[in-house]
Amino acid sequence: MRIGVISDIHGNMEALSAVMRDIEAQECDKVFVLGDYAMAGPNPEIVVDWFMERKDDPKFTLIQGNTDLMIADYNEETYETLKGLAPVMAEALKYDAELLTNVQKSFLKELPMQLEVQEGGVKILLVHGSPRKNNEDILPDTPMETVEEMLVNVEAPVVLCGHTHIPCGFQTTKKQTVVNVGSVGRPFTEKPQACWLRLTIEDDGKCIFEHRFVKYEKEIAADAMRKQKFVGAEKLAQTLLEPKMRHF
Repeated sequence: MRIGVISDIHGNMEALSAVMRDIEAQECDKVFVLGDYAMAGPNPEIVVDWFMERKDDPKFTLIQGNTDLMIADYNEETYETLKGLAPVMAEALKYDAELLTNVQKSFLKELPMQLEVQEGGVKILLVHGSPRKNNEDILPDTPMETVEEMLVNVEAPVVLCGHTHIPCGFQTTKKQTVVNVGSVGRPFTEKPQACWLRLTIEDDGKCIFEHRFVKYEKEIAADAMRKQKFVGAEKLAQTLLEPKMRHF
């Protein structure tokens, strides 16, 4: 069987549409979504609605990202704290929390933080950041011993994550495979193409992982981003064209 795994859409409908076309062309049987649906993107409400329409579709398995919970539980204290660290992201958070309806925010809040599934006889743990925290980074240069510390209480042989927007993978000394699937909507790779993971599970349980990079209409997405009505939207629009910093 084939599974498409996506994460970090961040309200980018242009990128999501391109990736879903590729997932369909690759004849994937299922789609796993690892969170961060809306925040700091050009079309947050459209993207959330798109996933809400599929929440009961057996083809789709959805979990929550850290920014989804931030939007759902938005308050002024969170805004002020984030403003001191990343002022543009704080403005995006406030804007999106006001833009999304209570129904949309309830959808984000009710998603599971992580989920263990079994496909093709293989246990797979779906997380957003790491098995320990939904905002913990797993990056290409994360030391192997740190990755293994994150997996201390994990039995699943395959762990899939996102959050950092940078695809990578690890094979631990206990033969557990950890793959960061990258980002659909805010990629932070040298060429900012939408990224997703194709997971093939063969009849004998062998797993084959392939990151796929998809061109999409970045200029259209960037133009829509610029039209968002919060301070710093222009900076976020530019990161879709030339990613330099994940947070501002």
